Amino acid sequence: ITCLDISSGGGLGVSTSTDGTMKIWQAANGEIRVRASSFDVVCYALSICLPCCLSERGLCFGAGILDTAIVDRGRNVLSCSRDGTARLWDCGKSACLGVIADCSSPVNGIALGTADSSLNLGTPEKAPSEREVGTEGKILLLAREDKKLQGVGLQSRQPVFLFVGSDAFNCCTFLSSTYILAGAQDGNIYQLDVRNTNAPIQIIHRSGAPVLSLLPYRDGFIASQGDGTCFIVQQDLDYVLDLTEADCDPVYKVASWEKQIYTCCRDGIVRRYQLSDL
Repeated sequence: ITCLDISSGGGLGVSTSTDGTMKIWQAANGEIRVRASSFDVVCYALSICLPCCLSERGLCFGAGILDTAIVDRGRNVLSCSRDGTARLWDCGKSACLGVIADCSSPVNGIALGTADSSLNLGTPEKAPSEREVGTEGKILLLAREDKKLQGVGLQSRQPVFLFVGSDAFNCCTFLSSTYILAGAQDGNIYQLDVRNTNAPIQIIHRSGAPVLSLLPYRDGFIASQGDGTCFIVQQDLDYVLDLTEADCDPVYKVASWEKQIYTCCRDGIVRRYQLSDL
């Protein structure tokens, strides 16, 4: 299982795997509600406001989609791929509304957030399509294979910042409108301020295993790595709670709802952790 997510209401989960199947299941007990097959299903997104699952076949994405993000209530979605592009899609018409960024290397992960009011996101060269909804004031993060983390104004398509790290970036997320995280192949987790990305606020390094997933959680975040570790960092990023230890089986993705944490691994099992039990 390479990807999973939990609806914002906590009732449903969705997962995809390397055998080309996608499943929607009850988060409480794992009961399968929908089972679907799709050629080369790589990633998906799930929105409780507009329940929809995205696969490469469903929206006719390009080859090698590596991550997706939903804009507001789901009329528009974003994708990034191995061809180096990040694209905006219209769910209703199954059409591409434009290329947000065209990079020189694969984009491994994306994250969408509301920009701090002091940030200059640039001005669109032409008026946005009427099918483009909820893009104003948003910034898109791109975790790139060429060791670069890039910020782009979603509506303007203009670059906002470019940070160069120590290795390929695999994932990224927002902690707030000003603070962001990015995980690299060499195990580094960078905390940055989008208003000044010249130097990271701090670099968290627990092992040399690739950082595969980052998820904001309460006052901190959850991270998973290629050696099987999954941990929660809280209290101003100074306190660490280990969910799993290194066992050489990568934890590809993490999702959460309230006190429940879900992980997926190469062994095909979705595991649920109840924080009150730890």
